Amino acid sequence: MKASDVRKLIKPIDRAYSEMFSGRVYKVGRGAVSVRNHSSEAEQTVIGVHGFLENHCYFTQAYDDPSTELILLTCSNYHIPVNGITPEKAPWEVPIKHLEATIEYDAAMLNQALANLPTTQRVRVHGHSRGGAVILEGVRQWPDLYDNVEVVLEAPVLPQGRLHPLVTMLLEPVSHGMWPWLIRLINSAPASTYGQTFFGRMNPRKKQLLSHLFSATQDHLTIVRNLENLMAWMERNNTDLYQNIRHGTFLIPQVDRILDRGAMLDSARQSPTTMRIIETQAPSHFITLDSKSWIPSLESVPTAVQA
Repeated sequence: MKASDVRKLIKPIDRAYSEMFSGRVYKVGRGAVSVRNHSSEAEQTVIGVHGFLENHCYFTQAYDDPSTELILLTCSNYHIPVNGITPEKAPWEVPIKHLEATIEYDAAMLNQALANLPTTQRVRVHGHSRGGAVILEGVRQWPDLYDNVEVVLEAPVLPQGRLHPLVTMLLEPVSHGMWPWLIRLINSAPASTYGQTFFGRMNPRKKQLLSHLFSATQDHLTIVRNLENLMAWMERNNTDLYQNIRHGTFLIPQVDRILDRGAMLDSARQSPTTMRIIETQAPSHFITLDSKSWIPSLESVPTAVQA
């Protein structure tokens, strides 16, 4: 990448979206982990890993049961979408050796959170889109950590997967230096001009979250690095990554114009029989935002076997 391109790409992007949050926020490397307060005694723990250009609010309404301990990842170089809370240093943080804004870096963050934060014996890790790849990479980096963890991979980026041909066609002519210009153009266009094509039928929550996609990261360089790393990760990884998952579900949308649904299904079908594939009727890539009814019941989360 040319130095002039890097200079254009590192210009900060202002945070444009946040929500009220009750809990603690820990800084971990270039990202963060938020732990929401729960009003009842926690019976299960859910760790949410957001997708490309999203934020952790993707999961907050889907897991609103007062007995759920909700832990939310903010990927490296993304804005933390909370109001009124000062992030604190995580006492259990260890340095991460991977390049920031990559799946590998965010997986190392996820593993630190999973190893140190859950207070219950029933743990689910739920990743959407790029978040699915972050979980699979986390399993690869520390397989034993996931022995008794249930994994939910929603419309996931998978080994040997692909972007949707429409997305590939749009990205091909875009050079590094064009990204700031392109994002300004997208942000100035009414969402209706592209929203229906890529996001499917809208509802209030989808509109609320998806209208701020291009202000989720702290700079444009993170967008470029996320995308390039994501495509390379799909290409270089094989489906043997699934072998260390004992309890897992793939949630596949009926229509996906972000990722190639056929390639996603082909990859998922190479997984062991301990993983189930649910082909939902969801009309877009954003299954949870279309309807949280597609999310498997928390009753399916296994209880960890005490050593």
